[in-house]
Amino acid sequence: MTAIVDSAVPATSATPAALRDHRIPADGLYEGHRLLRRTPGDWDDRPYELFEVVPQAATIGAEIRGVDLSRPLSPALRAELNRALLEWKVLFFRGQHLASDAQRAFARNWGELETNPLLARGDARDVVRFDKAADAVPTFENVWHTDVTFRARPALGAVLQLREVPPAGGDTMWADMAAAYDNLPADIRERIDGARAVHDYLPGFSRFYSAEQLDPYQDEFPPVEHPVVRRHPETGRRMLFVNASFTTRIVGLAQAESDRLLRLLFQQAQVPEFQVRFSWQAGDVAFWDNRATQHYAVNDYGSHRRVAERVAIAGDRPF
Repeated sequence: MTAIVDSAVPATSATPAALRDHRIPADGLYEGHRLLRRTPGDWDDRPYELFEVVPQAATIGAEIRGVDLSRPLSPALRAELNRALLEWKVLFFRGQHLASDAQRAFARNWGELETNPLLARGDARDVVRFDKAADAVPTFENVWHTDVTFRARPALGAVLQLREVPPAGGDTMWADMAAAYDNLPADIRERIDGARAVHDYLPGFSRFYSAEQLDPYQDEFPPVEHPVVRRHPETGRRMLFVNASFTTRIVGLAQAESDRLLRLLFQQAQVPEFQVRFSWQAGDVAFWDNRATQHYAVNDYGSHRRVAERVAIAGDRPF
């Protein structure tokens, strides 16, 4: 048997080697270098003074230690937490065990809270409760998405607390959509810069609600258009802003061409280097920037119960 030449040693031959056809299908995600920029180039990378930041991944996700979210935030603490949010996109706070009022009060440091009539409510109109057991109606699990992009002004962010966790599983993952944009091929970035896409609540919610349940909301939530690539209103970074739950087509493209391009763009959230995964304990809180991320709730806990409550902060119009 002929030995395989050490791959570190280049082959030399007077006659160039001829390899068989080895093309792979276009429009996929393949091995190779990933550009992992956590912040824009002009970021003021100074230390945090009021808490400890423990990174959980390369560009996204940090645990914040030394902050009690049940207490009012001083202006200095609010500003430093906001800087950490912009840098890490999702912040984790262990063992907070917040009452619903305290969770809402913390979120209101970033703006007014929004309501969502399509999801089960907690003890207030602006609290969404996800109570999952074997017989529960499924909602947004096992799919990468950005919350409520079917609104003209999608949420700025969300604060989620786990009240009850299963004995194993039930993690949540987040993806950095600035990194997802940065790593698109140059020709794809050129195609989508300036493009707009249609977002609609029906594709996502029709997976688990009937037509009779959804019909009353069609006038309240008509389809809206957003840029395919939005700029972050605080950092200025470009971010991919389409998702598999709510984005139906790219304006101006034939449906087949739009579908093909959207499939490629949806895949960007699935790259592990752009992600962080968080394993919950009861009382943990996650605060994420909905403008800059997608997330994925992993439903791998079978018949066990998982209870979470979320409040969402009203956002601005993407540009």
